[in-house]
Amino acid sequence: MDDQGRGPDPRPEGAPGEPSESSAEAEPRPLPYEGVWRFTAPAVDASVPQARHAVRDLLYRQGVPVSDDLAQGLLLIVSELVTNAVRHAAVLSPVLAVEVAVGAEWVRVSVEDNHPYRPTALEADHGRTGGRGLLLVREITLEAGGVCDVEHTSGGGKVIWAALPLKPVRVP
Repeated sequence: MDDQGRGPDPRPEGAPGEPSESSAEAEPRPLPYEGVWRFTAPAVDASVPQARHAVRDLLYRQGVPVSDDLAQGLLLIVSELVTNAVRHAAVLSPVLAVEVAVGAEWVRVSVEDNHPYRPTALEADHGRTGGRGLLLVREITLEAGGVCDVEHTSGGGKVIWAALPLKPVRVP
């Protein structure tokens, strides 16, 4: 589902319309912070801050070169996506999964649930107090130069993901 953040696009290698590398020798050596981490959580309110803290701690522990602004954007995206899964999918999906994929050029966060409804980031009614989560995710992602999408899973659920480019952190 992801290409470990390598290359100019966070989409999987070998996806339709993309050339595939046939030689394992062409694969560059991973950087110390590269990898994919996945954890599950119950679809309850308490999982929102737990997921946010887990992702924050993972980025720090792995030494991922994210600026403070990028890290805050990623954590807000995680909070919004987990909140949406808790509020809208818990009836059909009592467990959700959070995945963080970090590569040389991208960091991707995704939340998966088993609810078949595919949400869209529509303009929200300004009179309502909620309903802007995916719009916010889309705007944070675009502002950072990233991409986000919703995909169906083979089990009938969905994965909502956002991939943001890693930029070198400048140390004064």
